[in-house]
Amino acid sequence: MSGDSIVVRPLFGGTISTTFPLRFQDVSNVRQVPDHQEVFVDPGRDESLIIELLDMKVDVADNGSANWFLQDLANEQEAEGTTITEQSAAVFEAPELLYRNMPAVITTAVAQMAVSKGRQGREAQNLVKVYLANIRLKEVGTDVLITAYEPLVINRLSESATAVGAGMAVPAAQSGVMPMAEVFKLAVSSFKVHNWSLFGSAAA
Repeated sequence: MSGDSIVVRPLFGGTISTTFPLRFQDVSNVRQVPDHQEVFVDPGRDESLIIELLDMKVDVADNGSANWFLQDLANEQEAEGTTITEQSAAVFEAPELLYRNMPAVITTAVAQMAVSKGRQGREAQNLVKVYLANIRLKEVGTDVLITAYEPLVINRLSESATAVGAGMAVPAAQSGVMPMAEVFKLAVSSFKVHNWSLFGSAAA
């Protein structure tokens, strides 16, 4: 049993919500992230959760979309040694995210990759586990990405080493908190849209 306090988090001005532990702090304003992103971080464990709204990639098939976005993320971050360890074999419909009789579809993928923080070079890369879910809101032409980062090994040259120490990351169970895999599942399963007008003319 984890000691995490679980709370509902309003996103994008309350038009969307999801649920995850209170220990994750909203750093969207501090980091000046784009308007289509919201970023939450647990600085004590160097774990992060990012919710992102993108125009739907219509040329990417539903059943491979999470894997595609994960590979795209690895390329963008110049990650090394990326290995897809899990991907959902099926596309799951989410009837609770129904809009105009069309349910959202969800695919997930998990990978391990070596990435560096900010502008630090490859010599400061950390080994991380990355969980990604693509929630496709087809009727409003939007791909929602929920991405969770869990450090496995912290490089002594990384910025992260100052906050959490270098070497193997301390397991969640040992710290008395919810494992990142469970945080990710909770954030995806509890995702809700409260105001479809967020998606503009597509939702009119």
